[in-house]
Amino acid sequence: MTIASWRNWGGTAQCTPDAVHSPARIDDVVALVERAAQAHSTVKAVGAGHSFSPIAVAPQHQVIMSGLRGLVDVDAAARRVTLRAGTHLHELPALLGEHGLAMTNLGDVDRQTISGATSTGTHGTGIAFGGISTQIVGATLVSGTGEVVTVSEDDPDLAAVALGLGALGILIDLTIECVPAFSIRAEEYPLDADDAIDGFLERVETQDHHEFYWFPHTNCALAKTNTRLDGLVEPSGAGAVRRYVDDEILSNRLYGAVCALGSRLPAVVPAMSQLSGRVLSARTFTDRSDKVFVSSRTVRFREMEYAVPLEATPTVLHELRKMIDRKRYRISFPVEVRAAAGDDLMLSTASGGPRGYIAVHRYHHDDPADSAAYFADAEAIMTDHGGRPHWGKMHTRDAGYLRSVYPRFDEFLAVRDRFDPDRVFTNTYLNQVLGS
Repeated sequence: MTIASWRNWGGTAQCTPDAVHSPARIDDVVALVERAAQAHSTVKAVGAGHSFSPIAVAPQHQVIMSGLRGLVDVDAAARRVTLRAGTHLHELPALLGEHGLAMTNLGDVDRQTISGATSTGTHGTGIAFGGISTQIVGATLVSGTGEVVTVSEDDPDLAAVALGLGALGILIDLTIECVPAFSIRAEEYPLDADDAIDGFLERVETQDHHEFYWFPHTNCALAKTNTRLDGLVEPSGAGAVRRYVDDEILSNRLYGAVCALGSRLPAVVPAMSQLSGRVLSARTFTDRSDKVFVSSRTVRFREMEYAVPLEATPTVLHELRKMIDRKRYRISFPVEVRAAAGDDLMLSTASGGPRGYIAVHRYHHDDPADSAAYFADAEAIMTDHGGRPHWGKMHTRDAGYLRSVYPRFDEFLAVRDRFDPDRVFTNTYLNQVLGS
C-alpha cells in the first residue's frame, strides 16, 4: 500500500510515514503502542495539522485520531464533559450547546483537535483566562508501555499531561470543565499603534478580553475588546451580510490577493499596509461566545509566537517596530498582540504568571530566505526578554534554553521518564526541545 505524504497547514513541516493507523477503539491504540515498543519504533498522533512547528511529524507510525471523536460523558451538575481526543474544536459548540455549556475561552482558530490544541498550549486572550489546557480536569492516555493511564484533577501528573506536547502518550479522552453558555459583546475599532502599544497593559487589566493587530510600516492598529455577558442573548449589531463582507471578502479574499501581490512585488507592501490601515473601521456586535472568539482564516501564512513577561510586552513591541524599519523588511501580515492568565502547568507558556503574547507572521509564498531572516530577528528580541515559544509555532529553541525559562522543566522530564521510558512517542522536534 502506498502511504501518502503528510504536510501541515502552513507548509512548514512534512513527512511520509512508514505506516498510517486510524484506531476506532482504545484497544487498537494499546496494541499499536505495544507493537511499536517491542520493535523499538516510534508512534505519533496527528491532529488537524495546524501546528507550524514539526511537533506532529511522524516518520514511522502516524496515528490519525478521527475515529475517536465525540462526546463520551456529561456531568451537567459539575459542568464537566468528557471528549474523545480526536474531537475538533469546531465541533464543540454543537456538542456542548445541547447541554447549555460552553468552553471558558477559545483561540481564534477552531480547526484543531482538542488533543492537538491542548498538547501544544493553544490559548485565547484575556488576563483572567488561561489557555485551553487549563480547562482540563482529567485525561486518559496510553503510555509508552501500552498501559492505559487515567489522570484526575487530584493527580500531580495532570500538570504535565494537560499540556504534554505528545511526549507522554496517545491521548484517548479529555475531561473539560465548562461554563454555562454565554454571549459576548464584541467591539472592534482602529487605534494609533503608539496608543495600542502603550495602553495595552491598562486595557488588558480592565477588559475581559483585549487584543490588537499592528500593521507594520504604519501607525495603525485594529483593537478588539470582548465583554462577556450573563447567559445567551439575542445576536445584535453588525448583521450577517456586514460580517460576511468584513470577515470573508475583506479579511480573507481581498487580503489574500494583497498578500500575493506583496510577495511578488515587496516594494509595494508599505503602501498597501498604509492603505489597509486607513480603511479600518469600527463595528460592534453581540453573538454566542464561540462565534465571537473564532475567526475564519483562509489566507495561508507561517507564524512564530512568543510569550513574554506581561510587563515587558510594550518594550518588546517597540523593539520589534524599530527592527523592522532598520532591516527594511516588507511585512504584509499584521503583528498580533494578546495576553493570558498565569497557570501552574509545567510547560505552559504562562506557567508561573500572566504573559503577553506577540505573534509575527509571513505570507506562505513570501521569499523563504527573507522570511527566515525576519523570524530570526524577531526571535532574538523575544528571547532577550526571556520569551517562551509557543510549542505549536515556529521557533529554534532547544532544551538548554527552555530549561532556563521554565522552572518546572525538569519536573516534566521526570514525568516523561515514567510515562515513556523508551521514547516511543519522540520525534526530531521533541529531541530538540526536551532532549533525547
